[in-house]
Amino acid sequence: MTSVKTLAELIARGDSNAAAIRAPGQEALTFDGLRMLCASTLGVLNSAGIGRGDRVVIVLPNGPEMASAFIAVACTATAAPLNPAYRAEEFEFYISDLNAKAVIVIAGDETPAISAANSLNIPIIPLTPEMDSPAGTFSLTPASASPTIHGGPAGADDIALILHTSGTTSRPKIVPLSHSNLCASGRNISDWLKLEPKDSCLNVMPLFHIHGLIAAVLSSLYAGASVACSPGFNALKFFAWLDEIKPTWYTAVPTMHQAILARAERNKEIVTRNPLRLIRSSSSSLPAPVMMELEEVFSVPVIESYGMTEAAHQMASNPLPPRERRPGCVGIAAGPEVAIMNLAGELLAPSATGEIVIRGDNVTVGYENNEKANAEGFTNGWFRTGDQGVIDEEGYVTLTGRIKEIINRGGEKISPREVDDVLMTHPAVAQAVVFAMPHDKLGEDVAAAIVLREGKEASDKDIRAFAAERLAAFKIPRKIVLLKEIPKGATGKLQRIGLAKKLGLVK
Repeated sequence: MTSVKTLAELIARGDSNAAAIRAPGQEALTFDGLRMLCASTLGVLNSAGIGRGDRVVIVLPNGPEMASAFIAVACTATAAPLNPAYRAEEFEFYISDLNAKAVIVIAGDETPAISAANSLNIPIIPLTPEMDSPAGTFSLTPASASPTIHGGPAGADDIALILHTSGTTSRPKIVPLSHSNLCASGRNISDWLKLEPKDSCLNVMPLFHIHGLIAAVLSSLYAGASVACSPGFNALKFFAWLDEIKPTWYTAVPTMHQAILARAERNKEIVTRNPLRLIRSSSSSLPAPVMMELEEVFSVPVIESYGMTEAAHQMASNPLPPRERRPGCVGIAAGPEVAIMNLAGELLAPSATGEIVIRGDNVTVGYENNEKANAEGFTNGWFRTGDQGVIDEEGYVTLTGRIKEIINRGGEKISPREVDDVLMTHPAVAQAVVFAMPHDKLGEDVAAAIVLREGKEASDKDIRAFAAERLAAFKIPRKIVLLKEIPKGATGKLQRIGLAKKLGLVK
């Protein structure tokens, strides 16, 4: 088959009567139904003055309507999903920054996105889920407007999806991703996991985030397979969904995997009668003990992958058996080219440590309206990820940390991930996040936030003594904070930058 360049072509691959979008408690939406929904959405939006290149902000809760709205809007215009949990001022910033043409919300919802859009004089388009119809079916009721002159289906080079970077250290950057970028990434993941029409992914990731949108939704649809969209991650309901949906795989961030493991013992029967084919982990480092426990509990390979927004998600991944997958490693190039570069822009030989760089058809051509970020982010056609790492002779990539997160303790450079991995081997430790803490003489020192395993006990002194037997003295956390829960970002990722301030360790 010729290469797929648009989302319309991507969903055209699925058999007409095969399930495309599923949800707990609902009938499945077939590929034919999804194609019809996209066609009707195109007609509605075009007649409301919205066409190719127009940005449509989508503020919907997780679930099948979010998945189908993303695809249908992107086939017509540019989808710009936002976190429904934002406050009014955050919505106002993002809607304005994106230069949105309209904002889609659930009909009757009282989201602060409405007041934000009204203050910017941006029209609201209510979306009504059709609950008696298959999962993800909806209708849109925009206000009347003149038809667009940019009608018809979007093309390969049109921007399908536009997202902001997380902006933990600076103003969020705008990342435009074309149809061809998204299709390339969906293909890469689908082919890498050997997805087939009989596969079904249980999506627990937020669908305002690149991980859920591409790794769960588009990779499945590319393969002619189905994706079951949950209302959002809920460890208490996960096993009931497993029993009902009977997926062949799921993809999640490490904190979600850990929450699932914490409840796995009491749900052994469900796990046994609903065998998975694989489990995928991405978006932050998967501690080796968690990977091994997941494989033991579910009796399947756990595939750790490495992705980011600018690459439309996947860059590298551990392979499926019989090829080797390595705990604590993000695998080999899985789509784009991956290399290591020094500060001068020179590519380095295997086993040298430097910045991970990528290039390929899934990678954005550049940030929007940000010459400085593009000058810093691209070198000789390679995108600089901001991650430090090393590639060995066999092509396996090991991350040593975000360059901005490396702790500089009086000139001694410490990778937080290395210390994480040691702390996670303590039998009482369930989660560990190492981060920089300000120090008046050294500049920075090492601190760690720890969550203990249920029913286990350990003091900060116990954990420090454990670390002292396994780490050089300068890498041992000087401050250990024991918590019931570590603060997370909107997508469930643990964020090191700013954690010292959040935990009150900055004077």
